[in-house]
Amino acid sequence: MNEGAQLTQAEAGPRYEVFHTDCPARDMVDHVTSRWGIWVLISLRSNDLRFYELRDSIQGISEKMLAQTLRALVKDGLVWRAVEPTTPPQVTYGLSEFGREVSEPLTDLFDRITRRLPPRSPG
Repeated sequence: MNEGAQLTQAEAGPRYEVFHTDCPARDMVDHVTSRWGIWVLISLRSNDLRFYELRDSIQGISEKMLAQTLRALVKDGLVWRAVEPTTPPQVTYGLSEFGREVSEPLTDLFDRITRRLPPRSPG
């Protein structure tokens, strides 16, 4: 039997060995599940947003962390970045098709958790 639940083969061919530290898929999983990555993906599910709109939608994130998180998610192909040549340039971010696919279970997880929490009291 193979080591635990490690994925090495699938019907379509070889798979990434995600439990190995040198697996390229592991970096992407780390980016998606990072403290801020999950919130960026969930925030972009409903609308494409400019940098400051995105920052304002995620309370507690610094501009530095948002920029780093977006850079990683763009590099991974989960988020696209469009720059309008205005002064100052306007940068808009949105989910790629792959980003939508990856963020769907994250949104489902968030919804399941919030449904289980007791109702918030007003105030």
